[in-house]
Amino acid sequence: MIITEKKKKEQILEYLKDAKSVFLVGCGRCATSCETGGEKQVAEMLEFLLRKGKKIAGSIVIEAPCDERLAVKELKNQNSPPEAPCLPAGRDPPSAEKLKTAEAVLVLACGAGVQVVSDVSEKPTHPALDSMFLGKTKRLGKFAELCIMCGDCVLDDTGGICPVSRCSKGLLNGPCGGSHKGKCEVDPAYDCGWYLIFERLNKLGKEDKIKQIRTPKDYSRVIRPRKLEIR
Repeated sequence: MIITEKKKKEQILEYLKDAKSVFLVGCGRCATSCETGGEKQVAEMLEFLLRKGKKIAGSIVIEAPCDERLAVKELKNQNSPPEAPCLPAGRDPPSAEKLKTAEAVLVLACGAGVQVVSDVSEKPTHPALDSMFLGKTKRLGKFAELCIMCGDCVLDDTGGICPVSRCSKGLLNGPCGGSHKGKCEVDPAYDCGWYLIFERLNKLGKEDKIKQIRTPKDYSRVIRPRKLEIR
């Protein structure tokens, strides 16, 4: 899941300073789980912008705004859903025609969602969130980074724990020797990634794997921008 964090409202108002009419787009997946861009947060942002004198052209929560197919369907389809749950009672549903009247689009989703909506809407499009990392939900409101999407996964060697994201130094052949009581020397608030890897491999009876020398990563696989086409 892409973990996102709300931008400061002062920054959002600065983005929208030249726009009188705004269309809001939320995310029904990751941002909803993070409580940063679901129906409730879109409604809160809508009311905030109204109080600041902005006109709301419309709003919608797209299931996955990073999916261009869904964004096109929801933002360009003339047959919009009859009701938009993120809108206060009495407001008209969002539609392609309402999007056309907006001077700007504010997206409560990750950076990928913002860019897809920007391509589809062809309007000045602004982010309401900061994309932090790819991680897991430990509990509501508490998240942990697990993967940096390096394109060269070594999880089979390390008991399902990523040394690139879980080790503060990103060591492929650890540990560094600086940990203390299983905590990282860079920040003792964090577990040593290689301590976790050793404990997991030991539990699985595969502790010999920690002796394997891993070659440097092939970072040519992450030359940006990346594309993947499955035929």
